Amino acid sequence: MRKLLSFLKYSLLLGLSALLMWYALKELDFEKLWAELHSIRYGWLLLSLLMGVAAYLSRAYRWHMQIRPTGYTPSFKNTYNAMMVGYLANLVLPRMGEVVRCSMLRRTDGIPVNKAFGTVIAERIIDLVMLLIFLGITFLLEVNRLRDFLVSLFTDKYASLEQSFGSLYLLGILVMAVGLVFLVLGFVYLNRLRQNAFFKKAVAFVRGMVQGIFSIARIKNQGAFWGHTLFVWAMYYGMSLIVFYAIPATAGLSPVAGLSVLVIGSLGMAAPVQGGVGVYHLLVQTVLLLYGIPKEAGMAYALVAHTSQTLLVVVMGVLSFIASMLQRNSLVGDPAQANPQIHGVER
Repeated sequence: MRKLLSFLKYSLLLGLSALLMWYALKELDFEKLWAELHSIRYGWLLLSLLMGVAAYLSRAYRWHMQIRPTGYTPSFKNTYNAMMVGYLANLVLPRMGEVVRCSMLRRTDGIPVNKAFGTVIAERIIDLVMLLIFLGITFLLEVNRLRDFLVSLFTDKYASLEQSFGSLYLLGILVMAVGLVFLVLGFVYLNRLRQNAFFKKAVAFVRGMVQGIFSIARIKNQGAFWGHTLFVWAMYYGMSLIVFYAIPATAGLSPVAGLSVLVIGSLGMAAPVQGGVGVYHLLVQTVLLLYGIPKEAGMAYALVAHTSQTLLVVVMGVLSFIASMLQRNSLVGDPAQANPQIHGVER
């Protein structure tokens, strides 16, 4: 049953991506779109890919810094391989990559999944904060252009939310009532729960995850950690901007337009579909319309930017997967190294 539900979920998300791509492409002149794609300047595209490689290496090192305060010191190679295989897994099933990369570090370096997952949660929180900062800067610089876009993007949702406000109100009361009942039952049977083996494991798992989340506060070199954070997002911005110059129709856009594409495109990539396919293309195409870029050129930009970075993840992820499999085989062949130990503890 679990496999069937996973298959249905995967099929639904894949169908949603296909539907969004069809919607984004259905009114385009494909001859014009092909002409835009045929005129790509590959030198700029290569520079964008190199910036992507730099961003992934920096992210891996930053994650490596997060893990060390938990009491484990995986090699940078293992950390990088786990991260890239996780990104590769996200292209197949959204959010699966977070579990995959934590599981890989457990196998290669003996790091508990809960602690590694806690560091991933902290990483996502930092990314959300950075995205909000970039969103605020972009909105201040382009308030007139983006105001109508954002309003139209969320108006329908707000309208439907207002119509169903009564139902949501009752649902909220029901959720709070159920939560209160569980809270009271937990308080009454607390002593009995403490003796339950499953409860003990759950508490231990949560404690390890919380330790991973707050590992950032115990990083010794805070300057390097936040420097890598800024560098990663500078590379993301540079990648969005550089692809402008790869397509003649977008080559004249301003750096501020690059900010708009970065922010709105990041929202599309965060959508719970494989690799943001469809959502990213539709949002970026719509944003570029605000800057006077025709639909065909906007879609060409979205296709080039998204496809090039997706292929980069596939290549880097596959190479990391192969490297991890070779390492696994070498460990199996050498029993002395089959059980990784903790090396050094950073307090």
